[in-house]
Amino acid sequence: MFQRFTRLRVLALLGGLLLTSACTASSSEGAAPYTDGQEYATLPGPAQRYSDEGKIEVVEVFSYGCIHCAHFAPTAEKLRQSLPKDAVFKLVPAPFSAEWLPYARAYYAAKKLGVVDQTHLALFDEKFNQHYPINSLDELADFYARHGVNRSEFMRIATSDEVTAQMKSDLALIQKWQVDGTPTVVVDGKYRSGNVRSLDELSALTQWLVKREQAGGK
Repeated sequence: MFQRFTRLRVLALLGGLLLTSACTASSSEGAAPYTDGQEYATLPGPAQRYSDEGKIEVVEVFSYGCIHCAHFAPTAEKLRQSLPKDAVFKLVPAPFSAEWLPYARAYYAAKKLGVVDQTHLALFDEKFNQHYPINSLDELADFYARHGVNRSEFMRIATSDEVTAQMKSDLALIQKWQVDGTPTVVVDGKYRSGNVRSLDELSALTQWLVKREQAGGK
């Protein structure tokens, strides 16, 4: 079972915010195929969504440093493309360790530069399949430069106060979602994936939760 994909340590990050994490994978009622508290968890309190687009929100908490996220990425892309029109897929990077901070900064910079669609799968491929050394921010800048991004502009954005503030804000939300591993999926700020047996089940669970939200949470 994919209860915890990879365990990480506790680190003080981003101006003193403390986080315990993991590298993880998640609905309920009578004959439902998934059980609250097992494959997924209902989050306490009112829904805490990542944005206010007015659509059912599917958020993958991930890291470019997580091999399980690399394995999930092609499935996640198919999931994104298969979502109904009233749902939206988003990525949120998890700065769960000092080693993962550069990947989070790189994602925000790539998003700001509008190149995530072209580079998301490629980064996983080059790091884990082609075994490029892509660990530091400098090495990440080299990766994006190979894909046509201005290296200096990438570094400027990745190290900016704006990106640091975004990381702090997103980390606070990740903590409220009680995410302790990657890849984790959060649906509409209400449900978080839990102990799934495979990455395909993580995708199927997500689709089921989206349909549940379409039906008014029933």
